[in-house]
Amino acid sequence: MDKNIHTDKLTQCFSCIDLTTLNATDTEARGRLFAENANRFAGEYPHMPSVAAICVYPTLIAAVKETLRVEGIKIAAVGAGFPAAQTFPQVMEQECALCVEQGADEIDIVLSLHHFFAGQYEKAAVAIRGVRRAIGAGTHLKVILETGALKSEEHIRKASFLAMENGADFIKTSTGKMEPAATPFAARIMCQCIAEYYEQTGKKIGFKPAGGIATSEQALEYYHIVEEILGPDWLNPSLFRIGASRLANNLLKDIFGQDLVLF
Repeated sequence: MDKNIHTDKLTQCFSCIDLTTLNATDTEARGRLFAENANRFAGEYPHMPSVAAICVYPTLIAAVKETLRVEGIKIAAVGAGFPAAQTFPQVMEQECALCVEQGADEIDIVLSLHHFFAGQYEKAAVAIRGVRRAIGAGTHLKVILETGALKSEEHIRKASFLAMENGADFIKTSTGKMEPAATPFAARIMCQCIAEYYEQTGKKIGFKPAGGIATSEQALEYYHIVEEILGPDWLNPSLFRIGASRLANNLLKDIFGQDLVLF
């Protein structure tokens, strides 16, 4: 591959990162640090795109919002009983609405697998629709399928369509809290479902692999899956995200050819 083309693809992957910290030990200081690093990077490398979003727990939203100065970087929050969604629909809706009040632009929720595996698909759909209403049309909703639990093509397809048909703007592979997380197998099926849904409805749904994606090679593998199945229209932050924590520095190392620990 031509070196310039390779670098362009790595840069594109960088611009699609949801820079993520979802540890039980995360403090407001960690949220501020992520935002400060994004501010610093934008100042030192103005020719480079910024990451697409900073993704945190609800309690860190305000700290990120107060600190972040870079236009275009979204604040994403996990909600609705993340990472298991084992709570009441009213709690899911209220938590996600509070995230938006605090300043979240995007909400990542988990498909209610306890309903899904019980065959209670309408209950799982109701939970998504409830959050969709609670956060409003202007807030992006990403629905995490937790494909490591779904395993089969049949289940991944069923979950993908259930999420898209009930208000998801993005479908996402994994929480990163169980193994396996993102896999090319699941990514291909999900992208095929997105393509089919687009053919049926004319609506473009985004795709987000997340969990265990740390190297440039791994990022490019998902980039090429999206390119092959969905086409170049999807290769931008409005329709393609990569949930990651370590990936940003590794991409920058390969883009610039030197160690750059900026995130």
